[in-house]
Amino acid sequence: MTPAIVLVEPQLAENIGAAARAMLNFGFTDLRLVTPRIEWPSERARQTSSGADIVIDGARVYRSFAEAVADLQVIIATCHVAREMVKPQITPTATAARLHAAQAEGLACGLVFGPERTGLINADQVLCDALCTIPTNPDFSSLNLGQAVLLLAWEYARAVDTTPAEVLRTGESDVASKQHLLSFLTRLEVELDACGFLRVPHMRAAMVQNLRAIFTRNQLTDQELRTLHGVLTELVTKRTWRGEV
Repeated sequence: MTPAIVLVEPQLAENIGAAARAMLNFGFTDLRLVTPRIEWPSERARQTSSGADIVIDGARVYRSFAEAVADLQVIIATCHVAREMVKPQITPTATAARLHAAQAEGLACGLVFGPERTGLINADQVLCDALCTIPTNPDFSSLNLGQAVLLLAWEYARAVDTTPAEVLRTGESDVASKQHLLSFLTRLEVELDACGFLRVPHMRAAMVQNLRAIFTRNQLTDQELRTLHGVLTELVTKRTWRGEV
C-alpha cells in the first residue's frame, strides 16, 4: 500500500484535482484533506483530476492535522528550509527510501503538504518524523501543490521501478541474428569490391571494419536487413543494366 497523501488547508479545487491526478499516476489513492478552504466534495476538483475519480471519491476530510495523521506511524512533510526546529531535513530521494523502509516493517506512512501560500506551520511540523525539502532554483523555488505531489509520488515509485533504461521496439520484426547480419555484410563487401569502392589495398581492411561498425552499432531487425538487401539488389541491377559490370 502506498503512503497516504495529506493536504493541509488546500485553497483551490484545481490544486486538489491536480494532486489527485498526480497521485493516481503513481498508484496513490489515500487522499486526506485537512480543513480545505473550499466546499467539499468539489466538482471542479473532479474535473481537474482528469479521471482520478477513485482518489476524489475516496478523499476524507479532517478537522485537524492531528486527526488526519492519527493512524499513521511515520509521516514526512514537505517544507522550505526549517530553521526553527531540530528535525531531519531530507531530499525527495531519501524520503522515498525512508518510506519504503518503514513500510517494509509494516508501518503506516504518510506524506504531508502544507497550505499553498504559507506551508506547514511549526505546530504541525513538530508532529512529523522528518521534513523533505525539494531542491529547486533558489531564486524561484515556489511549486504548485500538484507539482509537489507529483515529484514526491514519482520519487517514491521510481525507488522500486524495474523498467529497463532502454527498450528497442521492433514492431512485428525480430532483431536480426548475427548470421543474418554477417550475410548482408559479406554481400555488401562483395558488391563494393565489384564496383571498385574497396580498390585501395592498404585501406581495404580499415574501410571494411568501419562499414561493419556502422551496421553493428545498431540492432537492425530482419525487416531492415531485407530492405538493405533489396537496396543492394537494385543498385547491382542498375549497374548491370548500364553495362558497368
